[in-house]
Amino acid sequence: MDGTIPEVLSHLNHLQHIQVARNNFSGTIPPLFFNISSLQILGFGSNKLQGSIPPDAGANLPILKELHLGNNRLSGMVPSSLANATDIEVLSLARNNFQGMVPSEIGKLCPRRVELGGNRLEAKDEEDWEFMRSFTNCTRLQLLDLNNNNIGGILPGYVANFSRQIQWLSMAGNKISGVIPPGIGNLASLVDLEFAGNNLQGVIPKDIGRLQNLMLLWLQENRLSGRIPFSFGNFTQMLTLALSHNQLDGSIPKRLGNLQRLTSLDLSYNRLTGVIPDEIFTLSSLTDFLSLSGNYLSGVLPPHAGSLKHVARLDISRNNLSGNIPEALSDCENLVYLTLDGNFLTGSIPKSLGNLKALSILNLSRNAFSSNIPRELGKITSLQQLYLAHNNLSGSIPLILGNLSSLIELDISYNHLDGEVPSLGVFANLTGLSILGNDGLCGGIPELKLPSCYIKPHNKQIQQLLLMILLPVGLIVTSLFLLCSLLFLFKRKITVGKMKIPSLDKIDEKYPRVSYNELFHATDGFAPANLIGSGKYGSVFKGNLSLSVSDNDATVAIKVFNFCQSGSSRSFMAELEVLRQVKHRNLINIITSCSSIDSRGNDFHALVFKFMPNYSLDKWLHPAADEQWHKLSLVQLLNIAVQVADALDYLHNNSQPSIIHCDLKPSNIILGSDWTAYVADFGISKLVGESMDRYMSNSGNSVGIRGTIGYVAPEYGEGGQVSAAGDSYSFGITLLEMFTGRAPTDDMFTQGLSLHLFADMAFPDKISEIIDPSLLQPFDNDARLDTALACITSAIRVGISCSKKAPLKRMSMKNAAVELHRTRDSVLEEYFIW
Repeated sequence: MDGTIPEVLSHLNHLQHIQVARNNFSGTIPPLFFNISSLQILGFGSNKLQGSIPPDAGANLPILKELHLGNNRLSGMVPSSLANATDIEVLSLARNNFQGMVPSEIGKLCPRRVELGGNRLEAKDEEDWEFMRSFTNCTRLQLLDLNNNNIGGILPGYVANFSRQIQWLSMAGNKISGVIPPGIGNLASLVDLEFAGNNLQGVIPKDIGRLQNLMLLWLQENRLSGRIPFSFGNFTQMLTLALSHNQLDGSIPKRLGNLQRLTSLDLSYNRLTGVIPDEIFTLSSLTDFLSLSGNYLSGVLPPHAGSLKHVARLDISRNNLSGNIPEALSDCENLVYLTLDGNFLTGSIPKSLGNLKALSILNLSRNAFSSNIPRELGKITSLQQLYLAHNNLSGSIPLILGNLSSLIELDISYNHLDGEVPSLGVFANLTGLSILGNDGLCGGIPELKLPSCYIKPHNKQIQQLLLMILLPVGLIVTSLFLLCSLLFLFKRKITVGKMKIPSLDKIDEKYPRVSYNELFHATDGFAPANLIGSGKYGSVFKGNLSLSVSDNDATVAIKVFNFCQSGSSRSFMAELEVLRQVKHRNLINIITSCSSIDSRGNDFHALVFKFMPNYSLDKWLHPAADEQWHKLSLVQLLNIAVQVADALDYLHNNSQPSIIHCDLKPSNIILGSDWTAYVADFGISKLVGESMDRYMSNSGNSVGIRGTIGYVAPEYGEGGQVSAAGDSYSFGITLLEMFTGRAPTDDMFTQGLSLHLFADMAFPDKISEIIDPSLLQPFDNDARLDTALACITSAIRVGISCSKKAPLKRMSMKNAAVELHRTRDSVLEEYFIW
C-alpha cells in the first residue's frame, strides 16, 4: 500500500487496534491518532513516515499497551508525555532519527520491551542515564535495545541490577566507556548480551560465565584486556561468540570446546598467543565462521582441522603458524572463504584444495609455500579471488586457471614463476591481475608488455622418428579399442535380453552386500513404526544394520521397492545406475543394496542409505499440526538453496553422463544432522550423454507428466522433451516455497493464480508481503533487517527466473548456483563483519 495515512481513520473514536506495518506509507502521522483514547495498539512500523511525534502524544492514550513506530524516518525528541501511557508493554521507536536524551520520565514506565536502537539518542553523564536507573525497578522488563545511538558516558554499575527476567540487553554501537560491571552474571535469563562497538575497557568479569542461557555474546570492537575467562566454557547454549578487535591476551581456553552448539566464533585482532587448542577444531557445529586472524598464535594446523566440515569461513591469517597445510583441510567441503595469509606456512599447496568446490576466496599469500601452483585449483569453478603472492612458488602458471569464468582477481606476484602467461579469463583483464616480481614470465596479452616466449623448433629427424613409432602404435590402439567396443555391445545385448540388474560392484566396496534377512531384522520385520515415508514405487524404513564385521550397528534408511507397482523395476534400475555414477557432496550417497527373494518367494530389491536424522525439507516447511518443528532460519534456508543448486549444476554440467533429476521437490531434499542438504530419489531421472549448459539439449524422448504435480515443468504435461530446463522449473518452485512458506498446491492457488505468479506480481516492491514472516523475526530489532530482506528478495528473484513458463527463458542451474552463492555470501559477510 502506498501514499499517505488516511486521516479519516483517526475519526473512528472507538478504535482499539491500528496495525499497518510494512507498507509504503509516506508523509507524517496525523496528530489526531494520538488522541484516540480507546487505542491499545498503535502500529505504523516499517514504512517511510517522516516528521516528529507530537509533544503531548501520550497525554490522551491512557490504556495504550503497544506503540510500534520503528523502522521509519521519524525525527525530533522522544516525548516525555509517553510516560502517561502507564499500561504500555511495548515501546518500539527503533531505526528512526530521534535525537537528544531519553527522557527520565520514560524510565518510570515498566514495559516488557523497550526498542530505541538505530537512532541518534545521546547521553553524556550520570544524569543523562537516569532513565536506566528507573528500569532496574521494572520486574517485567525482558528486552532493552539501545543499539547504534550516540550514547556516551560511563556504563552505570546498576545495569547488573536489572530484573532477572531480562533476556535481551543491547547497547552496541555507541560511545560508552567504563567497564562491564561485576554482577552481570546475576541476569540469569539473558539470551542476548551486546556491548560491541564501544569504548569499554578492563577485564571481562568471570561471573559472566554464570549466564548459562546465553546464546549471543557480542563484545567486539572495545578495549577489553586480560584473558578470556575459563568460565566461558559454561556457555553450552552459545551460538555466536564475538570478541574481536580488543586487547585480549593469553591463550585460547580449551574449554571453548564445550560450546557444542556454537555456529560462529570470532577472536580476531587481539593479542592471543600459544597454539590453537585442538578442541576448537572439533566444534563441528561451526557453520558460519571461525576467525582467529590478527593474533600471535603459533604452532601448526592439526590434521583434524578437517573436522570443520560445515564452516563457511575459516580465517587464521596474520598469525605465526608454521608447517604444512594438512590434506584433511579439503574435507571442509562447505568452505566459501579460506584465508591463511601472513603466516610462516611451508611446503607445497595441497592439490586436494581443488576439492573445495564451494570456495569463493582463497588467500595463501605472504607465506613460504614452494613448488608449483597446483592445476587442481582450476577445478574450483566458484572461485572468484585467488591470492598466492609473496611465496616461493615456481614453475609455470596452470592454463586451466584461465578457464575459471568466475575468477575476477588473481594475485601471483613476487614468486619465481616462469613460462607463458595464459591469455584467457582473468589473464585478459589487467584490473584483476597482478603478476609482478616473476622475471621468468613471457607472452600473455600485449598490455602486460612481457617478452615473447621462445619456442625451440623440433629436429626434423626426431619428428620423423616419432612418426614412425607413433603411427603403428596408434593403429594397434585403435584396433584394440574397436574390438573392445564390439565385445561390450555384444555383452550389453545379452544383458538387456535377460533383463539383468546392472552390476553393483562399484557402489561402495568398503561395505558388504546385505541379504533380505538382514534388512528384515534391521527393521523389525519392516514394522510400521519404522516407516519413514512412502511413495509411488516403494517405502523407506529406518533400521539398524551392521555394515562391517568390526562396526557396531549403524542407523540407516532402507528404500524398499514395490514390484507390484508398474514401473518400479525401471525406477530401481534408474536410481541404481545414477547413484553408481555420480559423486557429489550434496547428492545422497548409496551405501549398499539388496537384490534377492523375500520370505514369500517374490522379487525383493532395496537400496540402503545413511540415515538423515532431520528427514526431508518438506517436514520443516510444512510441519503437521501435532509436530513441534521449529522454523528454519534465513541462513539455513540459503545454505540449503545453495547446496541443492550446486548438486543440480553438477548433475547437468559436470557429471558424465549428464543427468536430469525430473522430480525435485522439498520431500526429495534430505537434511543431515548438520543441516547439510542432499538431493535424493533418482527413480525417474534421465541420463543424457552430454553437458547441458544450453537448454536445447535433451534426451530426445517426449514424456508425459514426469514428476510431481505443482513442481513438474508445464511442457512435460504437454508431451515436451526432458531437459535441464525442467529441473530448473522444479528448483524455482521449490525455492519460492522455501521463502514464502506456501506450497504450489496451496488452496489459494486457483483460477489461474500459481506460486510463480504470486511471487512475480509482488516482485520487487511488495516482497515483504509474501515472504514467510518468521524469516524476518530475528531481525526486527536489528539494523541488518534491510540486508536480510534484500537477500530474500534476491533468492525469490532466482526462483521466479527459474520457474518461467517458457523453457528457453528459465535461468540455468549453473547461473542459479552462482547467484545464490552471492546472496548467501552477502548474509555471511554481514554477520562476519558485524
